[in-house]
Amino acid sequence: MASEVNLNSSTLTEEEREEIQQELAKLEDEINTLKQVLSSKEKQHAELKQKLGITPLSELRNNFSRGWHDMQSSTAYKRTSETLSTAGQRTSAAFNTFSSTITRKIGDMRNSPSFRSFEEKVETTVSTLKTKVGGTGTGGSFEEVLSSAANASSHDTPTNSFMASSEGPC
Repeated sequence: MASEVNLNSSTLTEEEREEIQQELAKLEDEINTLKQVLSSKEKQHAELKQKLGITPLSELRNNFSRGWHDMQSSTAYKRTSETLSTAGQRTSAAFNTFSSTITRKIGDMRNSPSFRSFEEKVETTVSTLKTKVGGTGTGGSFEEVLSSAANASSHDTPTNSFMASSEGPC
């Protein structure tokens, strides 16, 4: 295709070619003039904005605010907001119902005979442990008993008890 196009077409006469070149030069001059006018107008625009105290940051802020307002007033945003609000309310109601049900079930379970039996067995086991670990005369809470037992065992080192048992008669 490129070989078919001849840029130095012989179909144009020298007079037509000169006329086209003059028109091209005239268009280039007009473009340069328009560029200068546009540049001048842009400078004037910037000066007027500066006098009004309009900074690029304030313009950005105003554009953002305007865009945010336009978005919030859109039909899609309103529908989405309403849908999310409804979903949130329904989810909250579901969690409240779930929480009430669990609380009621736990209360029912704690009042059941099998749980009370289990609770009594645990209390009996703890009392037995307190008696065995702390001796018959020792009182106090379970934590105190465990703490005193731990302190008592830390004073008795394993090497001493091993040595004492190994020093016996052979």
